[in-house]
Amino acid sequence: MSRMLKIVIVEDEDIIRKGLAYMIDWVAMGYVVAGEAANGEEGLQMILELQPDVVLADIRMPKMDGITMLQEAGKQVQFKSLILTSYTEFEYARQAILLQVSDYILKPVDEEKLKARMLELHDEIMKKRENELVSENRESSLDMEYYAQLAQTENQYVAAAIRSIRESYAEKISIENIAEKQGISASYLSRKFKEITGHTFLDFLNKYRVQKAVQLLNEGQYKVYEISDRTGFSDYKHFCSVFKKYALMSPTSFVKQVSEVKNGKI
Repeated sequence: MSRMLKIVIVEDEDIIRKGLAYMIDWVAMGYVVAGEAANGEEGLQMILELQPDVVLADIRMPKMDGITMLQEAGKQVQFKSLILTSYTEFEYARQAILLQVSDYILKPVDEEKLKARMLELHDEIMKKRENELVSENRESSLDMEYYAQLAQTENQYVAAAIRSIRESYAEKISIENIAEKQGISASYLSRKFKEITGHTFLDFLNKYRVQKAVQLLNEGQYKVYEISDRTGFSDYKHFCSVFKKYALMSPTSFVKQVSEVKNGKI
């Protein structure tokens, strides 16, 4: 079963609200009703407190209308929203959609249409979360093409060092060995490397190794200790320490998080 998303129902008519909350099999659609409110003001406070994934709201309500409630709540909480509307309010509902309300549901509510839309929203939310996790990993990665081109135009020795990292990251390499092969001093190469890339050689190497480790962990074909060896870390504890420094979590925690996202649990 995929991860349960929270939904808040805001509707001033008791019969409709209770019918939506208790007569529909939300669990089968991947949701749990976290709360229900009878007016816009109460609904706003509930949204801010519970931070639901989806809000199902009527348009016409006492104290605060549904559109205003959704707009105010949206300033502080991210959620998908569906508005309940009658045929006479259709034009108003259409305008609400232009204000980034996710969709509208006509009254009386067609349970099958509601179910279909809720399932679509569930998929949208879970895909967005998976994409955000991937984006976070990408943002923390080195753009090797950028650095390679930059070094190529700035300094041939630094360019060669970056090539060595890309080609031999899984092996035992050091700035001393790379400098010696080029016939220059390690101190000169170290200084120019930091000047051009903004990273020390070791920081750059470790970050690239972790980047490769993340790719292998995402693939799920190797055990963590195997990935440690495949990315140039001879000591498993050192690998875990370096990985946590750059990924802000341990390799095993990362594997668990990726698995939960892929299985729809977070």
